[in-house]
Amino acid sequence: MGIQKRRVDGVVILAVCFFFGLMQGVAFCGALDGFSGLEGTIAIAGGTAHIPVMNDAAKNIMTVNPGIRITVEGGGSGVGVQKVGEGLADIGNTGRALSELEIAKYGLKSFAFALDGVAAAVHPENPVSDLSPQQVRDIFAGSITNWKAVGGMDAPIHLFCRDEASGTREVFWEKLLKKGPVAATANIVASNGAMKVAISQDKNAIGYVGIGHVDQSLKALKLEGIAATQENAMNGSYPVVRKLYMNTRGEPSKLVRTFIDYVMGPECADIIKKYGYIPLK
Repeated sequence: MGIQKRRVDGVVILAVCFFFGLMQGVAFCGALDGFSGLEGTIAIAGGTAHIPVMNDAAKNIMTVNPGIRITVEGGGSGVGVQKVGEGLADIGNTGRALSELEIAKYGLKSFAFALDGVAAAVHPENPVSDLSPQQVRDIFAGSITNWKAVGGMDAPIHLFCRDEASGTREVFWEKLLKKGPVAATANIVASNGAMKVAISQDKNAIGYVGIGHVDQSLKALKLEGIAATQENAMNGSYPVVRKLYMNTRGEPSKLVRTFIDYVMGPECADIIKKYGYIPLK
């Protein structure tokens, strides 16, 4: 009797799982109806902050549409502009707005889909949690070289920066450093992920990452008491913010336009939020 009941329970559980799986599949397919009947490839390159969102969107699309192949590469915003401008990618991602020169040179068209902030960050065990913008500028300029000068331990400050192709670097440099000098002794890292690793392994480090990349491995610094959170970025109280863009050379093809609409649509909002960004629509 007990065995028969367990079998019945097992059938019920399978039926429930099948039902919810079916319902999930219906919702999943409904969100991707625009890709029905489309085939082809989409090559994406550029901003590293975009990669998690692009990867999840691509995976969802390709799972339902085997005739569509989407590749996602990083390289930074400069690489995104260059590759899409020279026809080496269908979408070039940037963590900054395009310059007038870039638009004119390549005939680029931008699609902003998310908001992100950039935070100065230190090792979690660093006692310093709050700096003024001027203190940050002095640290990155090399005028302040010891944590003791800003309330920390008596220890040298180790600078970490992104390379010049980085949109994260550009936002931080323009909006917080006010285009001021950066010490030649700064260590250069290639991505937000590499920056997190560098800071998490060096108790004397200071660098910067997109707020969406902040986790327990590092500590985002407050700016004069204002926390570097997505909420403060959205309401305007935190000043170091940027938009994330997809860029195409001229009008995108139907397949690329459908991909962009999917990323900018309500279906992809949960993916954008999942990685710490704020969807703009």
